[in-house]
Amino acid sequence: MTANTSRNHPAEEDGSAELLSGTARDLPPGRHQFHKERLMAQIHDLQQAEHTAAAPMRERRRRLLRPAIALPLTAVALAAAVVVGLTRSDDGNGVRDYSPALTTTLGAASSKGVPQLLDQISLAAARSSSSRPDVGPGQYIYIKSESADSYVSNTDSGTSLAGHPLHTRQTWMSPDGTKGWLIDPAVNKSPEGETLSLPDEQGNTPKPSLNGPSYDYLTKLTTDPDKLLAKIYAETKGQGNSPDQEAFSTIGDLLVESYPPAELYPALFKAAEKIPGVVVVDDATDAAGRHGVAVARLDETSGERDEWIFDSKSHVFLGVRTVQVRKDSEDGGLIPPGTILFTNAILERTVVDGIRQTPSAKS
Repeated sequence: MTANTSRNHPAEEDGSAELLSGTARDLPPGRHQFHKERLMAQIHDLQQAEHTAAAPMRERRRRLLRPAIALPLTAVALAAAVVVGLTRSDDGNGVRDYSPALTTTLGAASSKGVPQLLDQISLAAARSSSSRPDVGPGQYIYIKSESADSYVSNTDSGTSLAGHPLHTRQTWMSPDGTKGWLIDPAVNKSPEGETLSLPDEQGNTPKPSLNGPSYDYLTKLTTDPDKLLAKIYAETKGQGNSPDQEAFSTIGDLLVESYPPAELYPALFKAAEKIPGVVVVDDATDAAGRHGVAVARLDETSGERDEWIFDSKSHVFLGVRTVQVRKDSEDGGLIPPGTILFTNAILERTVVDGIRQTPSAKS
C-alpha cells in the first residue's frame, strides 16, 4: 500500500491501467478484492476522466466497501435524506448503475466508556467465536452481507456525488485464499457470479498479508493485543492519513470480509482499545437497518469517521459504516457532513463444504 493523503475510492478516475494496479494495493484487507473488482468495472470512467477539461478529482476508496434507486425498507432507516447524484445506464454487465447517495443523522461521539465497551465487545467476541467451526481442507468461508456506498464521480459530463445501490453480496473463499467465488450484482449482474480464484489475470498469486489476509494467515497472527497492534503499526507504516487511523481502519477491515480465528477475534478489540482517539457513538445503523452502538474513530484529515457497529445489548458485531462528519475541501464541497460513504451489514458468516454452497444447503 502506498502513502496517500486520503483513502481512495475504488473507482479513482484520474489514472489508467497503472492506477488500477496501484489502487488495488492501496486497499484494506476485507475490502481489497471488492474495490479491485469495482475499479476494473469502471475503467471506462477512468479513460473518460482523462479527457475532461477540469482537473479530475480523485475519488476516494469508499468504501463501498464503501459499495440505492428505490431503496428497500431496511435501507430507509439508514437515510435521513437522499442527496441527488448522477444516474447512468450500464454497459450490459450492470456494474455502473450509479444512484443517489445516502445520508444519515450523525450520532453523538464521546471518549467516555471506550475501555468498558471494548471489554464487553471482547467478551462477546470470545463467546461467539468459541462456537465457530474451524475451517478444514476443502471447505470454504461463506460471508453474506448487504452494502452500499457514495463517492465523487468524474465523467466527461462533470463531477457529481454518486453511489451504488444497497445490495446483497456473497463470497466464498478457501482457507489459503487461492480459491473463491463472488456473487455481487454491483460487480457482475450475472446470477452465477464469477471466480475469485488465483492466480489473477496477470498470473500473480499475492502473498497473504494484513492488506489481503487468508484464514491460514490469520491463524498465524499473534493474539497478544500489544504485539498484534505493534505488528499492525509496523506493517501499515506510511499508509493512510495517520498511523493511528490506519491501524484502526486495518482492524475494522478484518472485521468485515474475513473469518478471524477464535483467539484472534477478541484480541482485535483489545488491540483497538489501545489506539488513541477511539470514541463511542451512541447510535449508528448498519446497512440492514439495525441500530446499535459504535466504536469509531475520526480521520482528522479527511473528516471521515469509521464506525464499527455492535448490538447495544449483546455486543455482537453487526457491520461497519464510514460517514462524512466534517466538510472536506478536497472534494469541492460535494460530500456534505452526514453523507454515508460506505455502509455494510454482515448477515451470515460461516463455513460450508463447497464453493457456491450456502448454509441452508450444507450436507
